[in-house]
Amino acid sequence: MNSITPPLVRTERIGSTLLITLDRPEARNAVDAAVAAQLASSLDELEADPNLRAGVLTGEGGTFSAGMDLKAALRGESPEIEGRGFGGLTEAEPGKPLIAAVEGFAMGGGFELALACDLIVTAEDARFGLPEVKRGLIAAGGGVIRLPKRIPHHLAMEFLLTGEPVDGRRAGELGLANRVTARGQAVAEALRLAQRLAENAPLALAAVKRVVRAADGAPDSEAFAYQRTQMKTLMASADVREGMTAFAERRPAQWTGR
Repeated sequence: MNSITPPLVRTERIGSTLLITLDRPEARNAVDAAVAAQLASSLDELEADPNLRAGVLTGEGGTFSAGMDLKAALRGESPEIEGRGFGGLTEAEPGKPLIAAVEGFAMGGGFELALACDLIVTAEDARFGLPEVKRGLIAAGGGVIRLPKRIPHHLAMEFLLTGEPVDGRRAGELGLANRVTARGQAVAEALRLAQRLAENAPLALAAVKRVVRAADGAPDSEAFAYQRTQMKTLMASADVREGMTAFAERRPAQWTGR
């Protein structure tokens, strides 16, 4: 009898949101090659469906992700997808908003997956840390690059040089999290936040993400030039006309993504 291997990453459509769940709780949702491939596929599912407006990334079993599967790495497995980075996410550029819903541990690569998302919702007792230096490594999945851009330099360096974690409440105080919830409520809050995003024009949401990425480290003149190209495209869209018409008629807009 052939046995069917259960998926390591599950997806569930909840309204216009794709809930993506790392489902390897026995390994604290650590990322090996198979998890990375399936997470990349789930993100492709989000991008390909025009009825999906946002994604929520979380982990099964009360843990977000313990990061790279060190045992798999010792066997020679890579948790990276070429061109897309760790877990198929940290160097990818999803066009749709992605929210991390963090419960339990978000350590090492798990923290880096959260940093690769646009928004973070965390339970107050979650744990965020980049312990790579304790293992002779650096946080190469985006931690060293992204964290100093998100919080003050010296606070980021404390994460990176000590490897010591903080809890979800402290992450909120540092500005790493958009929402801090009671234990077990991160996904529910993230889904509510995703629904709020879905009320806005999908072309505009994607343009915001492109401009933010393009402006990162670029001179203002280049950033504004790129922004003008995005505005020109938006102004020619049916969604802009619908947004203006809906405002004038005092009704909710009906977005088509065109």
